[in-house]
Parts: sequence; structure tokens; C-alpha cells
Amino acid sequence: MIPGWLTNGDLPPGVHFTTWRELEERLSFNPRRHRMLAGFRQACKELGKAGCRLVYLDGSFVTRKEHPGDFDACWDIQNVDDARLAPVFWNFSRGRAAQKQRFLGELFPAQLPEGATGRAFVDFFQVNKISGEPKGILAIRLRRSRRK
Repeated sequence: MIPGWLTNGDLPPGVHFTTWRELEERLSFNPRRHRMLAGFRQACKELGKAGCRLVYLDGSFVTRKEHPGDFDACWDIQNVDDARLAPVFWNFSRGRAAQKQRFLGELFPAQLPEGATGRAFVDFFQVNKISGEPKGILAIRLRRSRRK
């Protein structure tokens, strides 16, 4: 469930699991955001085909900001078959221009370190870049684990 925003526009600290329906209802409230969510959904479909089960969503897209520039996301590398993963997910050149063009956002491997801080992206995303305070991110499950 997506909680309410704090007074600064961030989500409360923590990882908040959500559904596609909630994402549409809460974050797709204008044409730009609708296009961005469609790009995120396309990226998730491609990641899911490669075996990804979990994606985290962050950036100004998960705030109250009316017109965010893009979305930031990171994907769990566990169970991902690199042979089935589109090369764009590993292309970080030119400020991730290929990802932004294709999906309208940026996607990083969740467990790999962010360059400036050395924190895993999933942890890096949970800190407000300006204040240094903890903040929340969203998570969406792409596939349910199969029980044996």
C-alpha cells in the first residue's frame, strides 16, 4: 500500500510494497505521469521476462511533484538471466540516455553500489539527497516465487 506523503513530499521511511492498480491511482494523475508509468511498466515487463521478481521505484515520480523529470528505479538482480536481459539495462553511458529514451526513466541493479556513496542502490534510494534524512521507496513484485 502506498502511504501518504510527508510534508516535504517524500514517502515515510521504508520499503512500501504496492500494486499496479495503486501505482495508477496514486501516481498517474496527469498525462506526463501516465506516460512515465507506462515506460516503467514496459521496463518491468522486460525485466520480468529475464527472471526479475522485484523492482523498487523512487525519484521525484514517487513524490507529490506535478511534473517529475523521470523515474528512478532499481531491480533485484537475483534470478535474472543476463542472456535474456536487454543490453539497455546495463547501459549507463551518457547519463543513461538510452534508458531514458526507451522507458522515460533510469534503472539500476539494486544490489550494486551507487558511485558517489558506495551504498547499494536500494539503500541509496532510501535517503533524501538534500537533507540526508531517511525516506520511503515503493516496491512491486513482478513474479511470485513458486512453491515446491
